[in-house]
Amino acid sequence: MQNTPEIQIALSHVTKRYDTASGSFRALDDISLSIRAGQLVAVTGKSGSGKSTLLNIITGIDTLSEGSVTIAGRTMNDLSEDALAAWRGRTIGIVFQFFQLLPTLTIAENVMLPMDFCSTTPRRARRARTLELLKQVGIEEQADKLPSALSGGQQQRAAIARALANDPPIIVADEPTGNLDSHTAQSIFQLFKDLAARGKTVVIVTHEKEFTSLFKDSVTICDGTIVDSSGVLLQ
Repeated sequence: MQNTPEIQIALSHVTKRYDTASGSFRALDDISLSIRAGQLVAVTGKSGSGKSTLLNIITGIDTLSEGSVTIAGRTMNDLSEDALAAWRGRTIGIVFQFFQLLPTLTIAENVMLPMDFCSTTPRRARRARTLELLKQVGIEEQADKLPSALSGGQQQRAAIARALANDPPIIVADEPTGNLDSHTAQSIFQLFKDLAARGKTVVIVTHEKEFTSLFKDSVTICDGTIVDSSGVLLQ
């Protein structure tokens, strides 16, 4: 009998409210879902639908108003800010739309930063691990260049290598191809697909419909609620 992959991300009746001058606004409204290890999941929806808020809740960047969140077997609700930061560094790799590489550091130094913060890799082994990660994403030869010397696609590959620095089980990406041409975007999405095939749980916010064929599993959000899903368990 084949083993069922474990649940890596579980949200139960999650609501996120923001208080504004005009009243309370629900960015997420009673969201419940489960994502298994090794899944590649697209989160789609129009601007302002709640996609990025959902990612921020999963990563612990934002706090929830109601419900519970369990990531990689750890319930997030009771973690202090310091514990949350340490947990995030080891558990979740984050890829941003605008790369967020530090411009005064080389590509290798950018990738090594998470290792420096979390001390997950012995200092003497960090350079070798960094070069291996850069080789994995196809830009090993760019290791000692500054980000400004790289193309947008190369910078995003470097950002993915940085997200993998501490070997987290989960990778999340918020519009990771929003600033890339379609050919480069295709190669970046394929890279995420390869990571999922190796066992990483990958969640990507995207509104680029031409690439949805790459995603077997997806969640569509509208006005803070799930309106459609495929391959994702809804409680």
